[in-house]
Amino acid sequence: MKAWLLNDFGLDNLALGEAATPDPKAGELLVKVGAVSLNFRDKAIVDGFYEPHLVPKPLIPVSDASGTVVAVGEGVSRFKVGDRVNSHLYSRWIDGEPGPDEPAYCFGMPLPGGLAEYMIIHEQSAVRAPDAMSDEEASTLPIAALTAWFSLVDYGQLQPGQTVLVQGTGGVSIFAVQLATALGAKVIVTSSSDTNLEAVKKLGAVAGVNYRTCPRWEEQVLRLTDGKGVDLLLDVAGGEGLNQSILATKAAGKIAQIGFLTGQTTTLSLMPLIFRQTTIRGIAVAPRSAFDRMNAFLNEHAIRPVIDHIYAFEEAHKAFEHLAKGAFGKVVIKVS
Repeated sequence: MKAWLLNDFGLDNLALGEAATPDPKAGELLVKVGAVSLNFRDKAIVDGFYEPHLVPKPLIPVSDASGTVVAVGEGVSRFKVGDRVNSHLYSRWIDGEPGPDEPAYCFGMPLPGGLAEYMIIHEQSAVRAPDAMSDEEASTLPIAALTAWFSLVDYGQLQPGQTVLVQGTGGVSIFAVQLATALGAKVIVTSSSDTNLEAVKKLGAVAGVNYRTCPRWEEQVLRLTDGKGVDLLLDVAGGEGLNQSILATKAAGKIAQIGFLTGQTTTLSLMPLIFRQTTIRGIAVAPRSAFDRMNAFLNEHAIRPVIDHIYAFEEAHKAFEHLAKGAFGKVVIKVS
């Protein structure tokens, strides 16, 4: 099969080549990949600053895929040939709390990912793709949509009328705007682009704050919430900005720490954290059971993914370059 292979760190070392088409073992599905979508995790793996000591070489990268089952291993009962399925990042995290070794079984690193014509997904890990979505649309769900869903619903316990702040207009953030709006919450978005802020208002956001022209953005958020702060904040930036996130969140509010776009470390100011009694939880996507529940919600509310651009399989480098420059919603690669 054709596959993109990461032979060493750096985009120049991601090359289109050939690999053996895998055979499904007991309990496994052979999936003909229709499309994949890119996440910041994929870029970080290729660039060599996401757990580089764990990256096997060569590696077929990219975790999030959608496609069609073309063969099944012995004993498979959840799916059959012809079914359309999604990959799920944590291939062994089915329900409940995560185990200590979930990262050892992630697609796209260390397990082979979806940037190839075929991939293996265990039947217990696979999720039925929404019937109303194309492969390109469904490929955007496994990390971006599910991270937003778990942050808002399972962790955030978001209720109608509450206020949530979402950072940026990338994949997770756009899904968070759509989902939180459908849940009846009021959404505030921060971005460096006034154009993007106007666009997210059309998706349901009630207000936007440009953190470039308003570097003390947390003060504007407090003004927008009558001095209270937001009930829930989805932090995709990380770095030193976490201190501002605490100040923008209400007393006894919650922060879902999702990303590290501006840095993997921070100097945390403890007194605001203590006095505001803020809860901060690291979010590393979710179990498969949450994926199943989310897909039912997406169907019920007719939510469609926002895709910035779809690239051809041969244009993988262009897709990664687009992601690096920033995207409004998701960057997708059509495989077949």
